[in-house]
This record gives sequence, structure tokens and C-alpha cells, in this order.
Amino acid sequence: MIDPRLEEFATATQRKYIKAVNEHGTNAKAERALGLSNDTVSKSLRALKRAAAAKGFAPEHDLTRPAAPGFAVKGTSTYYNEAGKVTGQWVKTTRNQAETEEILREFVQHLMQDVKGLAPLANVPKHVDTDLLCVYPMGDPHYGMKAWWQDAGDNFDLEIAERLTTGAIDRLVSTAPDAETALLLNLGDMFHADNQSNVTRSGHQLDVDGRWKKVQQVGLRSMIHCVRRLLEKHARVIFRIEGGNHDGHSSYALALALDAYFHLEPRVEVDLSAGPVWYHQFGANLIGSTHGDTVKGPDLPAIMAHDRPKEWGDTKHRVWLVGHVHHEDRKEYRGCTVEYFRTLAARDAWHQGQGYRAGRDMRLIVLHREHGEIERHRCDVAMLA
Repeated sequence: MIDPRLEEFATATQRKYIKAVNEHGTNAKAERALGLSNDTVSKSLRALKRAAAAKGFAPEHDLTRPAAPGFAVKGTSTYYNEAGKVTGQWVKTTRNQAETEEILREFVQHLMQDVKGLAPLANVPKHVDTDLLCVYPMGDPHYGMKAWWQDAGDNFDLEIAERLTTGAIDRLVSTAPDAETALLLNLGDMFHADNQSNVTRSGHQLDVDGRWKKVQQVGLRSMIHCVRRLLEKHARVIFRIEGGNHDGHSSYALALALDAYFHLEPRVEVDLSAGPVWYHQFGANLIGSTHGDTVKGPDLPAIMAHDRPKEWGDTKHRVWLVGHVHHEDRKEYRGCTVEYFRTLAARDAWHQGQGYRAGRDMRLIVLHREHGEIERHRCDVAMLA
């Protein structure tokens, strides 16, 4: 018999498994009744129990007081009398910023079990230029941020974020050349908050719009729209999302969800490498990307040369594409250019009060296989009103 209180920590699929086990008596019998392969239910419920224990609920170990949303149990001390009964318990919690990648992967895999992937699209562009790469850098979308025009200068919420992002992609795709490949490069802070606690990694309170699960759903829907629009113009799409200081865990969950959605579409590649920097070579071009909160711009060229010495030697057009700062800045160093990008998101009240007044836009950069950047397009937020 599985404790029904575990349902509080379970996904819809896991709640179905709990009901089946309690009805049929064992995991194996539940799997046969549900038509599942061996150990599917067992693995899912083990993941559920680990997640619940991290939140402070493991009744078989006398832990029955879950931590508050956004927190994890750091340590416990339980006191027993001579009869073995609990007489007291000390529970210490901490911000839940140390979730392991394994738990995150299992959570997303079980979350995506009921999601149907996209079948291969039939309408493939017939005429594309193999010498061109279209790069769509997406600066800090901040889905879930809430701004009120009276204290932040502009209104911003989840609905506005989706409309601006999808509108910018629609406009830029319509002006893009027929490059064979598109690189959709989300430069981090896709989500304004990493979980329901609504604080940054450093503990700053955030102005948010909507429940965290709703924000995740809208973010996924928007990125699916962007990738599908790019597939209409380009024969191949590469998607990469950088983890930001606002969304170190949820950004990777988004990448896993997109990979699950497009896993049957051979024209889409979702990069799942977990490092804080990423590289892509296109002919004589070497592109590096990172969110920008962990390393300074002047250090990036040397990091690229160290990380990719062969690609550095094989290329002549080298560039870093970076987010985080919300304003444009482009500086050419010896052998490499470092460029920071604006965001389509409005300022929140804190940034407004600190004097930030950068413009808002999204760019498209067109690279030639041999000649490097040959053109770029800009979509200003005013064109999306």
C-alpha cells in the first residue's frame, strides 16, 4: 500500500501509478494492468519518493513535515523514547538550489510521458543556400516577469512575453535569406524565476506573473512555435538554450522537453550539453555562447582559444554571443569579437529604479561559410506593438 500523501508530490502519471499499485497490490501487477514494460512503475515511484524525501516527506523514516515551496530539507534530528516512539524532531531547510541533474532528468522524462511528439514535417524548403547560416540570438526573454507601467515604465506579463517573442521570430523569418541552417540561440534567463519560490540564485525577490507551472507551459509553447517557424524557411534548425542566473534548472528542463517534442523530426537538433559555454563551427566561423553572469567579456576570447584550439586555428571569424546585461555592446578583441544582446522584455521595478534604460529588440545575423557576417536584421519592440 502506497501512502496516498505522496500524491502531493506526484505528476499526473505518477498519481495514476499510485492508484494502480494500491488497486492491484504490487508494482508488477500494476504494470501488467496498465500495459507497461517491466520496472516502469517502480522507476517512476522511486523517483517520486526521492523527490518527496528531498522536500521532507518520507514517512517510513519518520519524516512527515514537508519543506515550504522553494526549499529543501538540509538535515533532521529525530528523538525517540525507550519504546521507539518519536518524541521530537528538528528539521533544517535550505534554498532548493542543489537539485541533481539525475533527479531533474527523471522528473522531466516522467512529465513528458503523456506528451505526443511532433511527427516529421512534410513541407521541407526545396531551395536553400548551403553557404549561409542564420543565427537568431534571443536575449533574456524573462518569461514570468511582471511589470507595471507606473513603476517600471512599461507593462509586461506572460501574455506579452509570448506575443513579443513569437512576433519577433515571425518578422525576422520573413526577412531571412534561404539559409540551409538556422541556429536559434536562447542566451539564458528564459524564465524569470527558477521555481515557485520566485527568487534569484542569490536570493533576490522577483516580481512574477502567474503560477510557475503555467510559465513553464507558455515558455515551451513559445519555443515550439519558434522552431516550427524556422523549419518553414530553413532545412535544418539547431536549438541551444543557456542556463541563466534566473533559471539554471528550468532552462535545462525546457531543452529536455523540446528534445522530447522534436525527437521524431530529423531536421531539428536540440543541444543538451550541460556546460556553461557552448561552441558551434560553421566553415570559417566559430561561434561561442554563454549567458554572461559567470565570466567577463575580455576573458572570453582566451577561453575560446583554450577550449577549442583546433577550431580556433581552422577559423578566421570568431564571435561570442552573450546575454545577461540587457543592453547591446560589441567589442572586437585580438582574433575574436564579443557581443552582448538586448532583450524584448520590459524592465522590472528594480531595474527601472536603478536607471536602466536600454532599448528592446531581437536580431538575426547572417553568416557566410567563408566570409563571416554578411548582413543582419533587427526587429524593434515598437514593430510588435
